[in-house]
Amino acid sequence: MNSQSITARIADGVASVPAAEWDACAGAANPFLSHAFLSALEASGSVGPGTGWQALPVIVDDSDGRPAAIAPAYAKGHSQGEYVFDHGWADAWERAGGDYYPKLQIAVPFTPVPGPRLLLRAAQAAPALIAALEAVTDNNRLSSAHATFVEPDQVAAFRDAGWLIRRGNQFHWANQGYASFDDFLDALASRKRKAVRKERARAVEGLTIRHLTGSEIQEAHWDAFWEFYQDTGARKWGRPYLTRPFFSLLGETMGDKVLLMFAERDGVPIAGALNLIGEDALYGRYWGCSEDVPFLHFELCYYQAIDAAIARGLARVEAGAQGEHKLARGYVPVPTWSAHYIPDPNFRRAVADYVAHEAAAMAEEQDYLGELAPFKRSG
Repeated sequence: MNSQSITARIADGVASVPAAEWDACAGAANPFLSHAFLSALEASGSVGPGTGWQALPVIVDDSDGRPAAIAPAYAKGHSQGEYVFDHGWADAWERAGGDYYPKLQIAVPFTPVPGPRLLLRAAQAAPALIAALEAVTDNNRLSSAHATFVEPDQVAAFRDAGWLIRRGNQFHWANQGYASFDDFLDALASRKRKAVRKERARAVEGLTIRHLTGSEIQEAHWDAFWEFYQDTGARKWGRPYLTRPFFSLLGETMGDKVLLMFAERDGVPIAGALNLIGEDALYGRYWGCSEDVPFLHFELCYYQAIDAAIARGLARVEAGAQGEHKLARGYVPVPTWSAHYIPDPNFRRAVADYVAHEAAAMAEEQDYLGELAPFKRSG
């Protein structure tokens, strides 16, 4: 691909792009980047007018007029729902007399799941797509552009283009070829193994755990889960990010990628956890409950996810942002990455200094937490 064969444009939302063209760039590995998931956010009103998320996908077309590369980009009027926190940057920029918002966000809304942020049908289009993102930022006099939760394989493309690279940490569970949950437990130190067994037994006492996917999920199940999600959302974010219609659309358009888990007492759901199934990972997203049961959160969100991943032969479980409590449950720290384009040279220098110090602290934290992992020590 050469510069003469490239044109770039901004689409009016994901839904305006034909699903086949979008998915040809996004691939099938990560369900959050699919046309079905992102367009459901738009159709349900979870993003769009009044939300602070305006979908403006940036597209590089090849000479045949088809998208060669797409960035899932949004004009953001705030910094909510991103999980890579830049509120301090915004405060500093506005104290200096600038307008930090709107900014350009390249991300999956409300989803701290690493994945490609350059959706490439033609791999050689990556530099052109990054250049297009920079042009959108510059031409509209935006303060900055941010690609968050960038998969490791794409970090170099942003770094080579001069974007600042920021490091974070998450906790993921890795499947080491386990045949069963007991096989996984055998890899833990004796004391940790006993603690997990006690937690699981106490969590499910008097309860039934159900796994639902595809056509098994009915509207009544979404109604129950919506109540759980609202409660958790109100406590964490003030108001839920997702609307009730989003969950119905998710079930309708990609139900085979959904794994909904319920804990039931006498046939009535008292807690639920929502997961999405990728090609090689199970992604835990939302949880909520109507009854406070000790260790039930760990059971539904972490242990049942491990069970499901082993049964499906998936390589890992990604259980969302933050949470050092995951460490004792066999989830180990892994680095996450974001990339930041800041046109103003003075502001860029200040942010560059910040992310350099932060990265060193994050690396030390990962090393320290890794030493606390519950697995047996060799030797």
